[in-house]
Amino acid sequence: MTLSSGFASTTFTKSTTMRRFLLYIFLLLRVAVFSHADVPDNQQHVLSGDKSNGATGNTLPPEPPAAQHVQPGAGLVDAALVELRKLHQPLHYKIRKNPGILRTVLHLASKALPAIRLTAPSPASSHDAVSGPLLHATRLLEESAQKNNSDALYILGDMNFYGNFSHPRNLKTAFSYYQKLALLNGNSSAMYMMGVMYSTGVGGAVEPDQARALLYYTFAANQGHTRAEMAVAHRHYAGIGTTKNCETAVKYYKRVADKAIAWYRSGPPGGMSWISESHRIADELGGIYGVGASVSSSGQNAPHKNPTSDAQASIEDILEYLDLMSQKGDVKATFNLGRIFYDGQRNLPRDYAKAREYFLKVASKTWNKKGQVFENKTPSFHTISCRAAGYIGRMYLRGEGVEQNFRLAEFWFRRGNEQADQQSRHGLGLMYLNGYGVEQNLDLALKFFNAAAETVYPPSHVQLAALYLDQGQSDEDIYAANHHLDLAAKYYNMEAYYYIGEMTYFGLGRERQCEVALNYYKAVAEKVEPFVSSWAEANLAYEAGEIELAFLEYLHAAEQGYETAQNNVAYILDPQKSYLTIPQWLFPKAQKLTLLQNPTLALIYWTRSSRQGNIDATVKMGDYYLFGIGTDADVDKAVQCYTAASEHYQSAQALWNLGWMHENGIGLTQDYHLAKRYYDTALETNDEAYLPVSLSLLKLRARSAWNTFTNGRINSIQDEPTEKKEWSLSEWINNFLQDEMGYYGDDMYDGYEDAMPGADSDLGAFEEGDILETLVIMGLAAALVFLVLYRQQRQQAARRQQEDEARRQPQEQQGQGVGRAAGGAFANGQQQQRAGNGGFFPQPGAPGFGQWAVGGVGH
Repeated sequence: MTLSSGFASTTFTKSTTMRRFLLYIFLLLRVAVFSHADVPDNQQHVLSGDKSNGATGNTLPPEPPAAQHVQPGAGLVDAALVELRKLHQPLHYKIRKNPGILRTVLHLASKALPAIRLTAPSPASSHDAVSGPLLHATRLLEESAQKNNSDALYILGDMNFYGNFSHPRNLKTAFSYYQKLALLNGNSSAMYMMGVMYSTGVGGAVEPDQARALLYYTFAANQGHTRAEMAVAHRHYAGIGTTKNCETAVKYYKRVADKAIAWYRSGPPGGMSWISESHRIADELGGIYGVGASVSSSGQNAPHKNPTSDAQASIEDILEYLDLMSQKGDVKATFNLGRIFYDGQRNLPRDYAKAREYFLKVASKTWNKKGQVFENKTPSFHTISCRAAGYIGRMYLRGEGVEQNFRLAEFWFRRGNEQADQQSRHGLGLMYLNGYGVEQNLDLALKFFNAAAETVYPPSHVQLAALYLDQGQSDEDIYAANHHLDLAAKYYNMEAYYYIGEMTYFGLGRERQCEVALNYYKAVAEKVEPFVSSWAEANLAYEAGEIELAFLEYLHAAEQGYETAQNNVAYILDPQKSYLTIPQWLFPKAQKLTLLQNPTLALIYWTRSSRQGNIDATVKMGDYYLFGIGTDADVDKAVQCYTAASEHYQSAQALWNLGWMHENGIGLTQDYHLAKRYYDTALETNDEAYLPVSLSLLKLRARSAWNTFTNGRINSIQDEPTEKKEWSLSEWINNFLQDEMGYYGDDMYDGYEDAMPGADSDLGAFEEGDILETLVIMGLAAALVFLVLYRQQRQQAARRQQEDEARRQPQEQQGQGVGRAAGGAFANGQQQQRAGNGGFFPQPGAPGFGQWAVGGVGH
């Protein structure tokens, strides 16, 4: 499609008439919200052009002001809205309920059965017969659209895209309405929707074209469309349809971050608050590959079960347990109940009334009606009560569940300050800083902020950093601001992220680094979910069973760069292989092509999720390339994916896959020994893989044995060679001592603790100090033995010398006429004397050598 110069001039004209015209469209679309009609299980989509611009999602558009310029066909739109109001049903009409025991059992049973893919008729086919108010409203809108009414064009586009009011979903028709609206006046919301459809090719409305997608996203972003700004930023950040460009990406992410912070600060004192909705739907089932096989639920990410852990407990079980303990008088349990209802979570909406009730219940056990503290209250009891008082003060300061009352807020904050409650001190600091019910006093505000920050309270650190930055730009002030911001950022504080991003982007007190600033701005933009995303609508649709609607809603967040949404889109589109083959003749009327049968798009989002660090998505990419799902089979790419996922022992599944490929020679050299190594490493990475790895090793050993027996060409399993090490004397002695301790065994110390009061309970421990002491004792013993042996040898030599002298005296008295015999005797005597004095030990062949060798020395 080409854009003519006429389109450009129409889009960017600055005439007064056109400004009024666009202003009217903007104001009308800003509050336009519709919902589904008479089908109770269906949800309806918000029809605002850009939800971040202030649409609430719960009201139909009001009547336009009388003084405003009226478009052609506006009366028809008004009449259509009257008909649609008859079908109006708020988006959030459903309340999450406890599924109950029976429904939970059925759900778990269904998950245990083999997954069988049944192709049902498209939801659109069940709504082909449009009738009643919906038919009348549709005809009125179509008639108005023929007169180029912007409201009618956009409403019809959304009705055909999302299936609002049970209208048949027709994405090609939706694209034609968006395109006509974009050509008419350059409507940013229409161009954003065209960007989504060109990017994904969803529903076959148009052929995917990443260049055109980026073009329309950029046109919408340059008009301030927040979702389009995030989409453009993410594409330049990840290099989708263009080259990576940090400067362009940071420019658009900064725009969104600036608006996000402004929205956050526009709320009550302390900023807006919300419940985070972004999550991976696969993680609720244990990850993409199930519990134990996925990285998200195995290894270091596995929930550690122990008797005191509530990691596997549902929120209903936790609430029931805490309520029981609270009824028994457990103050801590009562306080925790208040916190749960105050903070809320994705499956539990906030309930300020209940939260306040529990906090007051805690406080009433510490202070009487006169405000005096009851006696006999322990310091820990008083601390919990002060924390509850801090929450009550916060509720009065912000007007949460109660009418805003600064006097009561100060009253409760001062109670909380009695035990140095962080929240109370921070609240008092906010009141003195901004003059909420008290006279402004910067010194007191600093005093309370510093007191709260002493125990690391992130909001106080952010306030102190802001005050240091406002005070001046001296090196000391900037250093102090950076210090406080770093501490707050460790606790994922959004304002701290924004300040660090700003200082890094402008090089204020930090080195200017585009990539660092980009990551901080991106984190800020993605944190403000209610302002920029469609997470709430997507989750509600998914829980209600409207999978196609949920898919379309997740698609927006995925295009904006949310990794969790990219993972969700890919997971929904992932083709579930069935273990059973269902004959096609059983479903002769089944429609083969549906919105959710798009493995090519699934591979795209697995890839994008993988590039943002999701290991399971990387393994899934390998599966797609290995089996040719959504693309041509490419074993080399599969190996690359598995290898990347297996680095640093991250994914046992990837390691097992590599072992299987080595075992069967698919994409890798067939090598049984390497296959065994990968299987063993998979088990080391995740001990929950014991059964599949054991079965694989059993089969592998059988194949390896047969290969060895038949002299096959495949490298069989071999024993790992052991390295021979030259030991030093100290290492030899140490190993000898350890072997000695091992000889006695650990059982010899069993029961010693009970039998010997005061005995050392760690007898088996052999520390380095013990080794040194043993060596000293052995050295002393060896020296003692040496001295005893040396003394015995000297005594024996002296005794033999005396005997020789005694034998020589009679011979000398008989004379010297013996001749040769006497000379021989003399020579023999000399030999014996030399043998007696020949050294410390007898020489081999000497008369005493045999006796000495058997231990007869000294006997």
